[in-house]
Amino acid sequence: MDRYVVIGNPVAHSRSPEIHARFARQTGEAIAYERLLVEPGDFARAAREFFASGGRGANVTLPFKVDAFAFAKERTARAGQAGAVNTLAMRVGAILGDNTDGAGLVRDLTANLGLTLAGTRILLLGAGGAARGVVGPLLALSPAMLVIANRTRERARELARAFGAAGRVEGVGFEAMGEGFDLVVNATSASTRGEPLALPAGLFARGATAYDMAYGAAALPFLEGARAAGARASDGLGMLVEQAAESFLLWRGKRPETAAVIAALRAA
Repeated sequence: MDRYVVIGNPVAHSRSPEIHARFARQTGEAIAYERLLVEPGDFARAAREFFASGGRGANVTLPFKVDAFAFAKERTARAGQAGAVNTLAMRVGAILGDNTDGAGLVRDLTANLGLTLAGTRILLLGAGGAARGVVGPLLALSPAMLVIANRTRERARELARAFGAAGRVEGVGFEAMGEGFDLVVNATSASTRGEPLALPAGLFARGATAYDMAYGAAALPFLEGARAAGARASDGLGMLVEQAAESFLLWRGKRPETAAVIAALRAA
């Protein structure tokens, strides 16, 4: 069977093996999919060894999406736009890097949660690899404004400048994130470390949605804070499944149905 992995640190919590096992059964594809824990600074060696041993593809999670961008010999347009890679695929003579995060987030927000984001105010918390993958797809939805907020203000500004031609986008520090947002997306690593984020009063507009790109227990502090402030809240499980379906399509040429997989994972 063709071998695939998810590479990250931490990675023991990842539900990607279960998701891709469900996709494989649904589509009749014979694959093996495992987790691969890699130490910081060791991504290139570990990825090179995996592909040299016959691996066909990899998902890449925190903190290695920028490392994966550098590792890929060829990149899709959306990976190039993001400057980060979350999917690697073996191609003849080269490793292809793609970024399916933005497509997964947008599909979960619009198809699964039913949001219409044209003309809205969006706040994206974080300016790392996870955030880079979703800025372009969010701007493609034509929001009135996308604000990127980060603890280090210059990193947010740098990311905003990189996407300035794609729409109205601004980079600020956490202390100046503003208020009245229709959608607030948490793309920081705080959730994966179990750290809550301080949400200032007035952050959410009436009827706003809060979305954490983490899922399960890790997302609870952010989501509970958002609900306490009156926002509708969702974790990133749907995004995880939707971006995985995009990866599966790249690897196997088939896009699985996702609704039943999301429902099964939530029920479990």
